[in-house]
Amino acid sequence: MRHRGMLPRTMAGAAIAALVLTGCRGGGGDDAEGSGPGVSSDPCPEAVNEDNGCITLGIISDLSDTFSAVAVPLTEAQEAFWDRVNENGGVGGYDVQLVISDAEYDPQLTSQRYQEMRTDILALGQALGSSQVMAILEDMRDDNVIAAPASWNSAWNFEPLIVQSGANYCFEAMNGVDWAMENRGEIESVLAIGYPTDFGEDAAVGAAAAAEANGLDYAQITTPPGQDNQAEAVSRVVQEDPDLLVITAGPTETATIVAGAASEGWEGTAVGSSPTWNPGLLQSEAAGALEAMYFQASAWGNWSSDTPGHEAMREALGDVSPSDGYVAGWVWSYPMLAALEHAAELDGGITRENLVAAAENLEEVDYEDMLPAEAGTKVGDPNETAYRASVINSVDAESPGGTVMEQDLTVGPTAEGYSLDAPCAALD
Repeated sequence: MRHRGMLPRTMAGAAIAALVLTGCRGGGGDDAEGSGPGVSSDPCPEAVNEDNGCITLGIISDLSDTFSAVAVPLTEAQEAFWDRVNENGGVGGYDVQLVISDAEYDPQLTSQRYQEMRTDILALGQALGSSQVMAILEDMRDDNVIAAPASWNSAWNFEPLIVQSGANYCFEAMNGVDWAMENRGEIESVLAIGYPTDFGEDAAVGAAAAAEANGLDYAQITTPPGQDNQAEAVSRVVQEDPDLLVITAGPTETATIVAGAASEGWEGTAVGSSPTWNPGLLQSEAAGALEAMYFQASAWGNWSSDTPGHEAMREALGDVSPSDGYVAGWVWSYPMLAALEHAAELDGGITRENLVAAAENLEEVDYEDMLPAEAGTKVGDPNETAYRASVINSVDAESPGGTVMEQDLTVGPTAEGYSLDAPCAALD
């Protein structure tokens, strides 16, 4: 666990993990002069505004395991986001500091990390992974702690403590299938491949719905994490020869499956969920196959997109190697800022209880055009309010971040007509 202060951008995830500290307190904790856990009337240890109090947000990420290539820039972007907030005067009379902890994409370790920081934080500015969030959700309810998840599970549309951004995995998969039907030639069969967790299952339900809506043959298989564990998935792709793969796994597994199947004669199209890409894959032997066959369904525009929010992000981060992980971390921070601003206006100011109330009543979020304001709403029936649009990117080694946009934010016909009366895949 560590306080705010930019993660070293040139360091590998394992090296960063080695620097994670424990016992960080600073301006967090239950301060008699503040407003409860994670809110202090004293300035932050590294205050930008000395007359402000201090809010402490927790970050529980994956800095050294399956998604570290995405999670490290994601976390750096969140540090830069809150630095910018502080430089602009803070929020509600407070500066914001972060306490960062590595849970290695492990639910049990995520729970342990939450126990270490639960009395010292106001809210979770990041909690990476759907199963990981589920591991701490009951404790969050007991504590009145909201979170901005680093995941897009459809269950978050039904959870008042979660302030999410962007289309969920389920809608994203629907949009990917519908896009492929229009843009990738004749498609008659779909094979969904994903982790045997809610992450994979949520997208699989969306892929199945789109396959049914389009009259396509559909099959699903699961695959475990790990580059060396993909032989069976590759074999199934080659044997079944689907026209379209919908992949919901890590970037390394995605590259291994696509390139492995292509090397054995498969010639179809692969559409991956947002977390399936990172630009480091362009340095791998799979780069050629990915450029030819793989497309990323994404929740928002990539690094190079022309919006005020993207411009602010690039300016705040400075000289970094472009990655859409930065974009994700930046976008995911806007709803937390909006909730803090609303909580500051309530009687009693910024407290855990007021932050929960503010989050539950968010009607819109200013994403600085990275997403439309209604993408952050929490008010109303999820079927009416859930955001459904996705971007489709293709791989381009010459583009910053390694992708170019093929289709801007669009709601496909399957997602448009789908009734989200419950999460696509139940979270246990």
